[in-house]
Amino acid sequence: MERESMEFDVVIVGGGPAGLSTAIRLMQLAGENDRELMVCVVEKGSEIGAHILSGAVVDPKALNELIPDWKEKGAPLNTPVTHNHHWILSESGKTEMPHMLLPPLMSNKGMYTLSLGNLTRWLAEQAEALGVEIYPGFAAAEVLYHEDGRVKGIATGDMGVARDGSHKDGYQAGMELHAKYTLFAEGCRGSLTKHLESQFDLRADSDFQTYGIGIKELWDIDPEKHVPGTVIHTQGWPLEDTAGGGFIYHQENNQVAIGFVVTLDYENPYLSPFDEMQRFKTHPAIRPLLEGGRRVAYGARAINEGGLQSVPKLFFPGGALVGCAAGFVNVPRIKGSHNAMKSGMLAAESAFAALQAGSEGEVLLDSYEQAYKSSWIYDDLKKVRNARPALSRFGATLGTIYAGFDMWMNSIGLGFLLPWTFRHTHRDNEATKKTSEAKPIDYPKPDGVVSFDKLSSVFLSNTNHEEDQPVHLTLKDDSVPTAINLPDYDGPEQRYCPAGVYEYVDGDNGRQLQINAQNCVHCKTCDIKDMTQNINWVVPEGGGGPNYPNM
Repeated sequence: MERESMEFDVVIVGGGPAGLSTAIRLMQLAGENDRELMVCVVEKGSEIGAHILSGAVVDPKALNELIPDWKEKGAPLNTPVTHNHHWILSESGKTEMPHMLLPPLMSNKGMYTLSLGNLTRWLAEQAEALGVEIYPGFAAAEVLYHEDGRVKGIATGDMGVARDGSHKDGYQAGMELHAKYTLFAEGCRGSLTKHLESQFDLRADSDFQTYGIGIKELWDIDPEKHVPGTVIHTQGWPLEDTAGGGFIYHQENNQVAIGFVVTLDYENPYLSPFDEMQRFKTHPAIRPLLEGGRRVAYGARAINEGGLQSVPKLFFPGGALVGCAAGFVNVPRIKGSHNAMKSGMLAAESAFAALQAGSEGEVLLDSYEQAYKSSWIYDDLKKVRNARPALSRFGATLGTIYAGFDMWMNSIGLGFLLPWTFRHTHRDNEATKKTSEAKPIDYPKPDGVVSFDKLSSVFLSNTNHEEDQPVHLTLKDDSVPTAINLPDYDGPEQRYCPAGVYEYVDGDNGRQLQINAQNCVHCKTCDIKDMTQNINWVVPEGGGGPNYPNM
């Protein structure tokens, strides 16, 4: 069946904060210049916000610029940060680091703790009010090109394809969306972004990206234990030789967002980020907060951690990368939405200027890259550029000490005395040791009170996929799991996946890898951590995946 096509001025892939900020800024500029503009946003989630997961403590800096009257318009930033704590945990106790010892850039004064998903839904309302066309439930599955190699647009995935590739009743071919410019805001480890980086060699002058995995739960807690605006970050236990830490945010409506982040360059193949998160909640300083409460939501997502040196070239013929597709997370601050939104605004201004000049895609969006390097995004990332690689270079303890020193020097204006930039030395998948070099980890069984198993957790993510569709977790070589992963690493995909997607089961020919694709919460960890990079995550049928209510 031949695909139908639609024409737009700009197509934006991804309906998160970056993509929607891009769309809003484009329409603002169109209004200011009395120009009609056709802007389309496609989003693979069943609705806007369905796949959005973040802590989140949000810096409103970009929102202040994009929509200065956001308070009057009802943006869901209702809980300002009132108390800020940093705990260093041992197995049985905690030490509070005095706030005055933390680098000033780590302060959360003026920030808000909230559901980033709800903020995204509000941004979508603002975009639609300006005339942006938003299509949730449509997964961008393919990049389209002109004959001269310029990006022409994207094609959405076919609907109604059976697992064996045949067409079911009601089959619908994907749509082609053509545009003068196509902007990719897929988020961390986007499948089309991976393709574009290779197609246009966007990382020729930058480091590879490195990642963490963030696992989050939302709890209704006893109102007497709830202190709105309290923000707690932790480091130390339960991790030993691996960098990462926890967060506890007291948000509105007697809810607490609690989560745990593990850097994905961990070495021990027996480590399970999910089980580290469950163990974290049993700490004596944390368990009492949750007891008597009720867990209401669960999710997981990979996080860009490469920082400044891992930002690729941002533009290519016919398009650009914005937001976490490019990787603008400030890792020490655990914040990225403000930078993601600002990058979308800068890309929108560059694209609009090109449209006004009548370039229609022939001219590269080099002004976007220049604007980024002159913006506060660049300054934000430059100040912390050595923090994350220091952890890999010196280890979790010494790396943290060095990172604090480096950030203090930058905070007090002496950053010029530290002119070096540490490079990332290994990809996350390359760090994994074989089981012969590693020590097994004995995780406690979930108690059903504050700790839980994977399947009951996935249930709370409201994850759903049409079961009779092609598996979107594809293997380049079907023999690798049983030839390499299982004998050499004891099948670590069973542990690094936070959703129980990968399972080794007994079959006629011994143990075989079973992929429970319907459980996938779209975190992308497998695409990143698989040792041989044999797993390739591609988009499932549009609308599949988690349905986070207010994460």
